[in-house]
Amino acid sequence: MSIAERDAWKAYRQMPTTVSPTRDVLLYFLAIFVPPLAVFFKRGCAADFWINICLWVLGWIPGVLHAWYIISRSEGVM
Repeated sequence: MSIAERDAWKAYRQMPTTVSPTRDVLLYFLAIFVPPLAVFFKRGCAADFWINICLWVLGWIPGVLHAWYIISRSEGVM
């Protein structure tokens, strides 16, 4: 194994493989009905919360998609 291959393998093994914890499943279901509330539980009263409210007012689907994105990509308050 060359040095480049070994370094690539080492970098690959150190990549974070975080999966949403089981408690986030409840947030996914909550986001279907009230997306801003799910974002609030995950991130608090940050900019993501206000963005989600705006998206939810503009349409239900954008609010849900944004909430699911926030839940899946962030380690949050909850």
